[in-house]
Amino acid sequence: MGGPVAALDGAPTAGVVGGATAGAADGPTASVADDRAAGAADGPAASVADDRAAGAADGPAASVADDRAAGAADGPTAGAADDLILRAATLLFVNGQTTERTIEATERLAVALGCRASLLPRWGELTLRVVHDRTARVEVAAADPVGVDMGRVAATNRVIDGFCNGKIGAGAVAQRLCEIGVRRPVSLARFACMAALGAAALGVIFGVAHPPSLALIALCAGAGACLRRGLAGVSRNPLIQPFAAALLAGGVGGVVAHAQPGASQLLVAVCPCMVLVPGPHLLNGAMDLVRARVALGAARVGFAGLVIVMICAGLLLGLSAAGISLPVSGPAVAVPLVYDVAAAGVAVAAYGSFFGMPWRSLPIPIGIGMLAHAGRWMVIARLGGSIEVGAFVACLLVGVVMTPIADRLRLPFAALAFASVVSLIPGVFLFRVGGGLVVLAMAGAQAPPGLLLGIVADGSTALLIILAMTFGLVFPKLVIEHFVGPPGGVAGRGAGGRLG
Repeated sequence: MGGPVAALDGAPTAGVVGGATAGAADGPTASVADDRAAGAADGPAASVADDRAAGAADGPAASVADDRAAGAADGPTAGAADDLILRAATLLFVNGQTTERTIEATERLAVALGCRASLLPRWGELTLRVVHDRTARVEVAAADPVGVDMGRVAATNRVIDGFCNGKIGAGAVAQRLCEIGVRRPVSLARFACMAALGAAALGVIFGVAHPPSLALIALCAGAGACLRRGLAGVSRNPLIQPFAAALLAGGVGGVVAHAQPGASQLLVAVCPCMVLVPGPHLLNGAMDLVRARVALGAARVGFAGLVIVMICAGLLLGLSAAGISLPVSGPAVAVPLVYDVAAAGVAVAAYGSFFGMPWRSLPIPIGIGMLAHAGRWMVIARLGGSIEVGAFVACLLVGVVMTPIADRLRLPFAALAFASVVSLIPGVFLFRVGGGLVVLAMAGAQAPPGLLLGIVADGSTALLIILAMTFGLVFPKLVIEHFVGPPGGVAGRGAGGRLG
């Protein structure tokens, strides 16, 4: 299963969005740029967009209505319009929005500004081509899509919708986008507490019934969250944070397992690592690959794969320091439906918080996630289905329900959907494969025959679960989008939004 993802606290992501660098997989998320930019916001952090917004008003006494009228009547210059479009696109791209929705929002904003735009997203940069009358301009911004922040995505979409509907002027758009770019991540207290609760909930789902073990899981995950935040201030490398957190979990779990051997003691090390798995990046990469954006999709999946490798490396190093290794296979533990569903709801709430989801929106993915987990439990426990089939059924349900909800709430689908099915990611199987490969390399020709079979079995199970989850989430989304189309359409706001 494995838990969810890691939004890396502090991934390098720059762009025209001022401090809008998205934090990579934090386990959930928060970026280094977030903390630095947030600190700048308290000081002299007025941006170029602020100056432009100030110039849009006739004087200090201009009212909000005057600002809207000025923005609609005069419109921004061609250069200012390009900056607004690229700023909005970068905010969406680096904070976890799907590529398709980022492109659609960019086109809508361009039409509302009286021009036409095409966006070419690549890993590390966005290329924007804007056509004003007969003149074409090309702008490029650095943008690493390593972060996930649903609050920023929702706020950016609301600004775009407000401008396209004529409710706010261009000057106000520039100012608000700049404010979104320097918005602080979730507080450290909330981040650490939800990491602890999420890891403990995953422990319950995997059969840990010993309260002291659950307490150790929570303590280890909370400490790992604090460690990631601390590293975000000293390094912009998005791979260091999950490695360090997994190393801490492996060390603590190894000491516990050495003192009192048992499967539940090993989960003290494994469960805090499952909250680091970068699920949204896998989903966004899969959707890009399905839409034939091969380079970007492969880059997203490759980044997620690197994060998983770093998690496995940290976990195995921590365990080996205590002389402990992960078993290649282990028996599944049956968990009562009530405990399973309740723990799934807690895990969903934790991951929603990791990804910066507003409190008021959390009940939606919590309810859907609990329903999906109940469906999976029924398929496996009552109908005798495999865990792969159970994962597919649960994700299919989430994909059908979450696609229109994500559009309605203006939230990134990958983060919202993954938060609902986070407990299904096969992190345990992936970690076992890594541990088994290490044992196989050390044993060489003396390795028992069953070891290789166990590695292949765990690897095959993990791959099938990932494919089942990906297909279950992505297929209904693509079908619904094909028949329904983008939210809001690519419609402009009329002559009032055209360039003067």
